[in-house]
Amino acid sequence: MAEGANENIIPINIEDEMRVAYIDYSMSVIVSRALPDVRDGLKPVHRRILYGMLDLGVSYNKAYKKSARIVGEVLGKYHPHGDTAVYDSMVRMAQPWSLRYMLVDGQGNFGSIDGDSPAAMRYTEARLKRIADEMLGDINKDTVDFQSNFDDSLKEPTVLPAKLPNLLVNGASGIAVGMATNMPPHNLSEVVDGIVAYIDNNDIDIAGLMQFITAPDFPTGGIIYGFQGVKEAFETGRGRVLMRAKAEIETTKTGKEQIIVTEIPFMVNKASMIEKTAALVNDKKIEGISDIRDESDRDGLRIVYDIKKDAMPSIVLNHLYKYTQLQSSFGVNNIALVKGRPMTLNLKDMIKHFVDHRHDVVIRRTQYELNEAEKRAHILEGYIIALDNLDEVINLIRKAKDPDTAKEGLIKKFELSEIQAKAILEMRLQRLTGLERDKIQKEYEEVMALIIRLKEILADESIRMGIIKDEVLEVKERYGDERRTEVVHSADDITYEDMIPNDEMVLTVSHQGYIKRSPLTEYRTQSRGGVGSRGVSTKDDDFTEHLFIAKAHNYLLIFTEFGKVFWKKVYQIPEGSKTSKGRAIQNLINIEPGDVVRAIINVENLTDEDYINNNFVMMCTENGTIKKTSLEAYSRPRQNGINAITVKDGDRLLNVSLTNGSNHIVIAKTSGKAIHFNESDVRPMGRTASGVRGVALEGAEDKVVGMVCINREDSNLLVVSERGYGKRSDIDDYRITKRGGKGVKTINVTEKTGKLVAIKEVIDTDDLMIINKSGITIRMAVEDLRVMGRATQGVKLIRLNENDEISSVEKIERIEGEDELDKEEGTDDSENNENSTEKE
Repeated sequence: MAEGANENIIPINIEDEMRVAYIDYSMSVIVSRALPDVRDGLKPVHRRILYGMLDLGVSYNKAYKKSARIVGEVLGKYHPHGDTAVYDSMVRMAQPWSLRYMLVDGQGNFGSIDGDSPAAMRYTEARLKRIADEMLGDINKDTVDFQSNFDDSLKEPTVLPAKLPNLLVNGASGIAVGMATNMPPHNLSEVVDGIVAYIDNNDIDIAGLMQFITAPDFPTGGIIYGFQGVKEAFETGRGRVLMRAKAEIETTKTGKEQIIVTEIPFMVNKASMIEKTAALVNDKKIEGISDIRDESDRDGLRIVYDIKKDAMPSIVLNHLYKYTQLQSSFGVNNIALVKGRPMTLNLKDMIKHFVDHRHDVVIRRTQYELNEAEKRAHILEGYIIALDNLDEVINLIRKAKDPDTAKEGLIKKFELSEIQAKAILEMRLQRLTGLERDKIQKEYEEVMALIIRLKEILADESIRMGIIKDEVLEVKERYGDERRTEVVHSADDITYEDMIPNDEMVLTVSHQGYIKRSPLTEYRTQSRGGVGSRGVSTKDDDFTEHLFIAKAHNYLLIFTEFGKVFWKKVYQIPEGSKTSKGRAIQNLINIEPGDVVRAIINVENLTDEDYINNNFVMMCTENGTIKKTSLEAYSRPRQNGINAITVKDGDRLLNVSLTNGSNHIVIAKTSGKAIHFNESDVRPMGRTASGVRGVALEGAEDKVVGMVCINREDSNLLVVSERGYGKRSDIDDYRITKRGGKGVKTINVTEKTGKLVAIKEVIDTDDLMIINKSGITIRMAVEDLRVMGRATQGVKLIRLNENDEISSVEKIERIEGEDELDKEEGTDDSENNENSTEKE
């Protein structure tokens, strides 16, 4: 006997059994207890309470019933757990400080904001709130799936039809196993506006939705302090929302100052908060308070803090915010069940799932109504046939020996269905009167019109979306209210960047690496040939090498001779006057010893994926190598810079341009030649590649002076030589060749002109900024230079002292409304020295 019993014992590894059992338990808690469903925002207990109350008939327009009766109904039929769990859940749905939009209407003592317990369930009564009807409406029209209850004796809904976006407007909180959810409530009017905006445009982003749904809206009001946490929560589903009490500083008639608190943060126990604050005052942790009183009554909340005579109320209030629950945080963690699986959801996800659920409900409701309408139409068709053949029908029924024979006779003679024949036999005699016959005909016409309408709805998604929109707008009209929680921007929300105007700046970088920014308005316009005004105060052997315009909020991509790139915001560059030297660039970026800045480009945005993937950084070295790389490769700023290009020995990075992939490239050399080819000849490469040949050099002295990337038809090429000669020519004068050639003549280089030093792409509305090695600057209008042939010597742009040479040339956009008188300072025949035209 014992031996046979042992054969039925199955040995099980306790580790495996515990693992499986614990996982099963965890999933049960996650799915069937602690987390809300994304569609109706309810946990099973709340869903069962609402459905049980509907079952019991305690609607908003019916009499209250004892809470114990409701709890018993829910326990006995749907929720086989403790009665306290059910009662506490129902009580919470009836507390105005717990739910933004209450679903249960309670009568009796349902607790208080001070944490007082509600009366026992045998004393209190409850019924559904009218808004709960929006959660339960159409539940009997096959709109949702039903499942068996715990003993398979009844059916309960797996989700409610929920015309109300309950998850968003009431939030949820729950602790499962290994995860928790904490979702804040929101304002119904705002949420509905957000849902409508999503229906109108499914591609709307979070920022677009935040135009409608500004922030959570707590039932206890208060203030949301700071917007950053709200933004994070909406975008990612996680964030920390800082809540503050609404407090005002008042002076009594006797001159005593008080802090009056009229709203406190959500989920804060008022009595406990006052008690803890009093303890802090007694322990001298908070000073300046002489008395604390709770003057709350049925008209609203009011806590009074009396301030001592020698204390500053604003400082006391800040201490209260810092040390007490007058300021507390709400840790948003939007985890809800999506198709039975827990998921973290952002604002758009929650709206999308709600709209998808409503779409399913509308389809199922319409299908149900269509089936019912078709059944009714079928019966009415039978009635009409019977009324059209009334005498024959009466005769047939009279002659039949029993109802079954009559039914068979009707089916056979008039080709009716069994349902129609049965309906005719059950017809009351009064329906044979003329008036009743007209009613049947009219009802049939109405039912047929309804069938057509329902089929249209099922066939057209846009009509269904219109219905969803109309229904949520109806909910808004009926229950929508004003925001209770105010949003106040904190100091953290305002970044340093927000406080800096996005003005245009002139950036200058000297040969020895001094950098500064100055407002563009400091620079004046002069006519061609003028001596110019002093622009930069430099050391004797230093001169300006780079000069360009950028807005204060732009990113600077700083490329060095060794092929590295660094990032800086324009406003991070020290500001200096036109005549100041600037700051050594080594103090701003971690540049290697011996390396110098060779090119700087400014980019407005490094976060727009479409922009950074469809724009390219084009680089050119002094030995004629060219390389193209997607801007995306340089879109992740790093403190210590990264390799932008691998520069070979004896070479150096010279020029960098931003392109869109379809530009024309022109590279010019000191020998006065330039090559013109399509950007498409250069394939995109990785960040550390060294590039391909762009132009062939002629002799050891020949070097590349610059590269321009052209994408405008009205552009000209402007070239400038080191002795101040320059001209502009049509780009069409330069025939397009393949990259890697020697190029064609761009300026006639002579001893008088000196070597070529710069090449620029210009249009008539540009101005030129020319800086020579002695630090003199001159600005002139491009339209003053006529277009010439490419092989000419050009005209004198700037008069130079005997040992002076041009250092750099930059084009800038002309400023609207600049004083025209500035253009008259300096003329073609000016022989004055630099000091005579120096501006203050």
